[in-house]
Amino acid sequence: MQTDFINQIEPTPELKTKKCKTVAFLLKMALQYSIYIFTFIAWYSFDYFIAIGVFFLSYIVIGIIKSKLRNSVIPKTQQEYNYNDKGIADWYTARELCIELD
Repeated sequence: MQTDFINQIEPTPELKTKKCKTVAFLLKMALQYSIYIFTFIAWYSFDYFIAIGVFFLSYIVIGIIKSKLRNSVIPKTQQEYNYNDKGIADWYTARELCIELD
């Protein structure tokens, strides 16, 4: 008899309060668009050569932030799955910022 089994994936948490949904939305927008905002500010303030450097640097920094957020809140058994920015923001908001009791 085989005792190997696959654990079910824990679904992405559903946020219930308006405050938690707003925080998750703002975090998702920050993860998605902060690279472009930093690049535009650098281009407007300095030069497009510096803006290109800021783009690559912010791409790396935001990638590190995403991986830190993902690894700190997603259960260890399902970290091999890919999550988009909305999934990371929902997990982080539900686990760290808005601890809701059912």
